[in-house]
Amino acid sequence: MSGRLLPLLPASLMVLALLIKLPKLRGDRDRPLNRTACALLAVGAPINFLASPSTIAAVNRHTGVVNFSAPLVFGLCTVFSGLCVVLVLQWRGGPPAAVRRATRLTTALFGAATAAIVVLFVVGDAPVERLQDLDTYYATTPWIREMIVCFLLAHTLGTSALTWLCGKWLTCADRAMRPLRTGLALIVVAGLMDLAYLAAKWASVVARWTGHDLVYLSTDVAPPLAGAAGLLLGAGFVVPLVGGSATWLALSQYRRLRPLWKALRGFAATQGRTVPLAWWSPVGIRLIHRESVIDDGILALAGWFDPRVHGAAYEAALGRGMSEAHAATVADAAVLAAASRLKAAAARGSGPGPAAIPQPYRLGRRPLTALAHALRTSDIVAAAREAATAGIPDPQPAPQPGPVGA
Repeated sequence: MSGRLLPLLPASLMVLALLIKLPKLRGDRDRPLNRTACALLAVGAPINFLASPSTIAAVNRHTGVVNFSAPLVFGLCTVFSGLCVVLVLQWRGGPPAAVRRATRLTTALFGAATAAIVVLFVVGDAPVERLQDLDTYYATTPWIREMIVCFLLAHTLGTSALTWLCGKWLTCADRAMRPLRTGLALIVVAGLMDLAYLAAKWASVVARWTGHDLVYLSTDVAPPLAGAAGLLLGAGFVVPLVGGSATWLALSQYRRLRPLWKALRGFAATQGRTVPLAWWSPVGIRLIHRESVIDDGILALAGWFDPRVHGAAYEAALGRGMSEAHAATVADAAVLAAASRLKAAAARGSGPGPAAIPQPYRLGRRPLTALAHALRTSDIVAAAREAATAGIPDPQPAPQPGPVGA
């Protein structure tokens, strides 16, 4: 991949997330969480691009100020670090007064650090343009040295707080909230990589203070770590936004219903009520269609639901330590599996009709996705399916007529 395209990947992810968030910002301007998220994405998107050597040279040339990119990039990184901490504080929630106090403190701290970076650059002297090793080259220069330390301290504090807060949140987040947990995990990994980047920067600067030369840590080791951290951080913010959207949730539910739909679609077709879909049909329509097919299939099998199958599966599930709700879901899935097998056998002429079940069982109001999961994964359900036709022989093929005169 071209070195010019690599810095654009984190920016592209953050711009994508910003485009997702902007409609919500216009519709709900009073929520500080949305404002903070949009500000963070707007500040973070150009950082990796502005930090590339070619962009640094262009900015310095167009502004006419040698090393103008230094306070620009350092200041944006410091603001971004502060916004990350504020976003997580608001994202995680808690008592409103405590969140406001923490937000004000974080804003004041990182705002002061950003202002200090600009002031220190103005009063300092950095006459030689450095595109990659400014921090080590000017590590012993008065005022510029303090600017570099201020940036590294603020960045280290922000990244450490972000990684710790997201890691702590990840350990207690509901496992059902997969997009959120995935985003938090990506942010934690990005934070660890950014801390490795900072460790390389600190080591190169401290080495310069002590008369040693570890500039390669700043020029060769740190930039790839920063790029990877930016990419993962952008993905970490995008995943919960996309994964929590209505379209993504509908697609997720549509996919989880596939085992149940696959088992029942043949029976629903006999009802004559299914409508074909076009390839361009949106996922919301597809989900409604799939749920309709499942409902029609359940209705077609209603006369084949054996209460004995339900009772046996329920007791077997309880015997394995399942909760009553989980055991009831597994038992209902077993009833569905056995009924579908029995009706298929009857259609082939190798099994009894529904009259063999004088009082059919009525399914409980279980989530369809839970039934689909049990139908796909439970060995109790598989055993009920096999037992349904275990004693029923397949119909024998009709004898073929022999040759004339035999």
